[in-house]
Amino acid sequence: MSESYVVDGAQIHCSYGSHTGRFSVSANRGISIGDKLQGNIQDFHPQTHIPSFGMCRSMHNPAVSSANKGNSGKIIPQSCKPSVSMPWLNGKKDVYVDQSPALMSCSTNLCMWCGKISFTTDGQE
Repeated sequence: MSESYVVDGAQIHCSYGSHTGRFSVSANRGISIGDKLQGNIQDFHPQTHIPSFGMCRSMHNPAVSSANKGNSGKIIPQSCKPSVSMPWLNGKKDVYVDQSPALMSCSTNLCMWCGKISFTTDGQE
């Protein structure tokens, strides 16, 4: 995917998740591309902007680690509850959306459980 601006409804994925999810832009955003609100690097809060990714397979996640104690084979995934505490990386530093850099399709974030969160679409389709 070439670098493009991310809007509400973009598909996102976690490297440890079982499903993709839909990214949500803050509802009070005043800037749109077409009829979709444009994202910025501050749209990073779990359950508000970043959804669950189904089931988590990261052994850094305490729920997964606990469920797999003594299990020396296949990882038993547990419900994904993203834990993200910082703004998105690689925003467009020279384009601001409501006082923060615009969110780009190449932007990434990290879950506390070591999953890399990235965009699979920009939502503009």
